[in-house]
Amino acid sequence: MIKNISNLGDAALYCDFGKEVNKETNSKVIAYFQNLKEKNIQGIINLTPSYNKLIISFDLKKTNFKEIKKVIENLDIKETSQEVSKKIEIPVCCEGAFSLDIERLEKKLSLNRNKIYHNFFSKEYFCYMIGFIAGMPFLGDLDNTIRVNRLETPRVKVPKGSVGLTEQFANVYTFESPGGWNIIGNTPIKIFDNSKDKNPNLVSPGDTVIFTQISFEDYKNYNE
Repeated sequence: MIKNISNLGDAALYCDFGKEVNKETNSKVIAYFQNLKEKNIQGIINLTPSYNKLIISFDLKKTNFKEIKKVIENLDIKETSQEVSKKIEIPVCCEGAFSLDIERLEKKLSLNRNKIYHNFFSKEYFCYMIGFIAGMPFLGDLDNTIRVNRLETPRVKVPKGSVGLTEQFANVYTFESPGGWNIIGNTPIKIFDNSKDKNPNLVSPGDTVIFTQISFEDYKNYNE
């Protein structure tokens, strides 16, 4: 499964699962991530899964590269993971200013907005990783008809809750942030809640996300 295990500085290593970016490869990354997290191995201080790699940071006072590498090579990832992936529904409003880039998308994709919305909301999405800003999920895979490059000039500020599209992925901005994704709508729910110490992320790697379209009226009243 793992193609290569290499040093990443003095106190980290990365497991390389190949060049492919797809659900099959990422599921292997997540299997190792969950297994290592459950085992709570001495010396490991952080696990960071991505599309096709797993970065493991460790405390040099307690362990080293050779010891962690040996643990990884001896893992039986067929063991049942205690963590169960979730299916999460995220409401999205695409009306008015929430759909910042819909005109750009219509031109780039040669589709009208109704078709773009239909193709976006008709799929389920797999969470490949969390990153860039706290709790931001990277979700795939978009329908081929609505894949588009990033904005030529990124925005200085993207509103919190914005739902963006780029290439094969969708995401949700968990905080106001700079960004270059094509914004199609906005969600009223918290994707990242920093008041929760144990699990602030609504979406975790391996979860499935379903986006549902709501009206502006529903959006305004959602948290009341």
